[in-house]
Amino acid sequence: MIKLFVGLGNPGAEYEATRHNAGFWWTDALARELKVSPALDKTYHGRVARTSIAGQTVWLLEPMTFMNVSGKSVAALARFFKIASEEILVAHDELDIVPGQAKLKFGGSHAGHNGLRDIHAQLGTGDYWRLRIGVGHPGVKSEVIDWVLKKPSQEHRVAIEDSIARSLKALPALLAGEMEKATMLIHTSAPPRPKPPRKPETENSEND
Repeated sequence: MIKLFVGLGNPGAEYEATRHNAGFWWTDALARELKVSPALDKTYHGRVARTSIAGQTVWLLEPMTFMNVSGKSVAALARFFKIASEEILVAHDELDIVPGQAKLKFGGSHAGHNGLRDIHAQLGTGDYWRLRIGVGHPGVKSEVIDWVLKKPSQEHRVAIEDSIARSLKALPALLAGEMEKATMLIHTSAPPRPKPPRKPETENSEND
């Protein structure tokens, strides 16, 4: 089961609405869902909240260290409260997934994500859960840094918020350790796209 939910982002008003802060958007939504208010705790270099669900202590953490040293915060809290790496879920922005989709994944490489890279280093393992929140890709590798540090379009922001809201429906499964069920809920949570209306048979389609 997940005991520590981490959202990745950069602190400060200038970063608040940027794609790189999608992890913060997710933990903010989770905090509202659990009716908790994360507060700055310098011991763990981040904003922290704790609550109890069905007798189990659950932690929320938003590192305030800047993205590329997120692991300092995650490792400090996990070590102190003896939370195993497989009991940690890290929500973060994902370039390789389109806005409006989210994917749950266990283990694997950091794939160049600076926040994950530092968490890997500080925990000494990649064996933790990631909630990959799609923010899309600019199409050119050299534009990635600029892309993640900019605000998404209104349409993309709405799509990302929708994917966050849908992924939170998997929260009971995540808390119960039913990770296959959680994965299925998150991966199949996108509403089906409406089929385009069929054209009348008599319509001339040469100009379509």
